[in-house]
Amino acid sequence: MEEFFAQENQVITIVLIGVLMLLLMGVALLLFFFFSRKKIVEKELEKRNLEVTHQKEIIQSIIITQEEERKRIAQDLHDDISSKLNVINLNANLLKDGELSPEEYLIVNNGILEATDKTLESARKIAHNLLPPILEEFGFKDAVEELADTFNNSRKINIAYTINYPNKYLNPQNELHLFRITQELINNSVRHGKANNSTIHISQKNNKLIFSYTDNGIGFNTDNIDNKKGLGMKNIESRISLLNGQYSIGSEIGNGFKILIVIYPQDDEKN
Repeated sequence: MEEFFAQENQVITIVLIGVLMLLLMGVALLLFFFFSRKKIVEKELEKRNLEVTHQKEIIQSIIITQEEERKRIAQDLHDDISSKLNVINLNANLLKDGELSPEEYLIVNNGILEATDKTLESARKIAHNLLPPILEEFGFKDAVEELADTFNNSRKINIAYTINYPNKYLNPQNELHLFRITQELINNSVRHGKANNSTIHISQKNNKLIFSYTDNGIGFNTDNIDNKKGLGMKNIESRISLLNGQYSIGSEIGNGFKILIVIYPQDDEKN
């Protein structure tokens, strides 16, 4: 009988140990899943925070760019338009006084006509910078070709281009964004990259627009975040984001610069 109870106690002990181990395993699994889930949630929150920060940077870049553009326009209006209008106003008052000899009258009148012509030319340049007429009238392809040819004729940089762009593939606003990106890249090559040659390749493939730009300038260290996040690159990045695109850049000190932009047309742009 004692043996029976001893065996029964052993069984109970084994069962209790088994149950306890199962409970411990269950608790361990619960803790594992809890901390794993916690890490996943933390990673998701970190990712969301990075996305929010990135969006804030883009919005801030857009605002800064707009403010810089407003300042430039205000400066152009003050320097080019206001000064010439002052000349016209002064000469008009001389005519109003009527105390001029025929020769003086002719000189003042010619001065008004000359200042008027210069004012009109300045107004046309400002309007052209805001929205190039060729972009509105003939489209993106012709506008980029004219831009490249203008730089080629100025001999500041030689630009080779191949543009296979379907007419009106992007909506007018997005064509303007891509045109401004092209302008910014060329200006960066001339001002900062000290390049004398660059290339532009644009093509359409599998409902994606592929934009490639290279130059042979001095290049920069892409590991340096400040190089990537300068105002020029922030402006480009913000416009690429508005275009629903993605980009990658490559550069080394002494080995030029290159950027590849892939644009996925939005629903209202798909044929």
